[in-house]
Amino acid sequence: MVHINSLKKCRYMLCAIFVLLTICVWNETRKSIHISWNLESMRIEKTVLPAIQWDRSQFSVTKNKDVTEIIQERAKSNIFITDVQNSKTSKTLLELVKPEHNFKVWDKDSSSKTLIVRLQRVRQNYLKMNKYNVTFLGGKPSSKLHAGELLCELKNRVNMTMLKRAEIPSNDSEWKEYLPMKSLGEEVRQLGRCAVVSSAGSIKSSGLGSEIDSHDAVLRFNGAPTIGYHHDVGGKTTYRLINSQLVTLEEHQFLTNSVYNSGILVMWDPAPYHAEVSEWYRRPDYNFFDNYKTYRQKYPDQPFYILHPQTQWQIWDILQENSPEDIQPNPPSSGLLGILLMMDLCDEVNVYEFIPSKRKTDICHYYQRFQDRACVMGAYHPLLFEKNLVKKINQGKDEHIYVKGRVTLPGFRKIQC
Repeated sequence: MVHINSLKKCRYMLCAIFVLLTICVWNETRKSIHISWNLESMRIEKTVLPAIQWDRSQFSVTKNKDVTEIIQERAKSNIFITDVQNSKTSKTLLELVKPEHNFKVWDKDSSSKTLIVRLQRVRQNYLKMNKYNVTFLGGKPSSKLHAGELLCELKNRVNMTMLKRAEIPSNDSEWKEYLPMKSLGEEVRQLGRCAVVSSAGSIKSSGLGSEIDSHDAVLRFNGAPTIGYHHDVGGKTTYRLINSQLVTLEEHQFLTNSVYNSGILVMWDPAPYHAEVSEWYRRPDYNFFDNYKTYRQKYPDQPFYILHPQTQWQIWDILQENSPEDIQPNPPSSGLLGILLMMDLCDEVNVYEFIPSKRKTDICHYYQRFQDRACVMGAYHPLLFEKNLVKKINQGKDEHIYVKGRVTLPGFRKIQC
């Protein structure tokens, strides 16, 4: 019995010794591997790292990080690592290229399917209504036009002229005498860099005022104010494009608000589709003539032009031809009219927040709090399709749209067709 107990004790002791030896061997093996890797790391640091003169203070080295981890961390800062162990034959040990930023901006192929249900219904209603008797007979191109072709279409087919006295019926000679004698081109010199400032709510908090005022000329829309908003929209006003509704309705205070006394005024009124001036004159969208006459009597030195009524439909035709679906049969927005007006007068046009930036909002105007998705996507005007066109002819970067809402377009004089 005593012999058996002694034998068991010996077995337990042998097992304990075996386990202890196993642990010791494993520790020694791990230590040798770690020393080997550290020696290799030191070799890399002595050869590669000093050769490319890294600033070691920029690394956060701890006991838990080896050279590989440090290199991976530094890769996030877009360092290019060159293998100099054999500088004559070896070019790259590890090349880390700065990734392109994917700025999510307006899709130039946007369709009405992207509209909310309410605006899809509004669009369909306008298509059925066809207030201006649009009978579009043009076709659609078999393939999409590239930017240069679109610019040439706009340059060659859109005539950004102003209404002339001779075009008004002779039996209303008193009214037409108040139209300017000089053409718009004679009123101003040839302009270099120009800015078109949208009234969109997204321009608020942009801090773009100084950049906007640095242009040779600045165009604004309707009653958009500058006082109190200089930091975001600037203060310079060279042109102000207004619609006939604003001139006609008393609620807009056109005859008394001082905002309409600076810059050259250009007004437009919706006309029947490709109507002659005489037809439009008999039935304008808004009967603005009395207020126009009163304003000219009150401010005889204030230049005040009327955009030719056929211009709007020349632009509309190009929009429809380059849209795969039917667009609203209503005139283009003041925004697009203003853009093309400045392209006709300037060598370069920077348009702000017509295509929304990262500050995109449903707030309609930067000086109001009213919100409506239609102000960005369009309802009465084919605004969605206008933005598609402007995005296609943009010569700036998506980054500029995303950060500043800025689109850069060439003036018609600079376009070679």
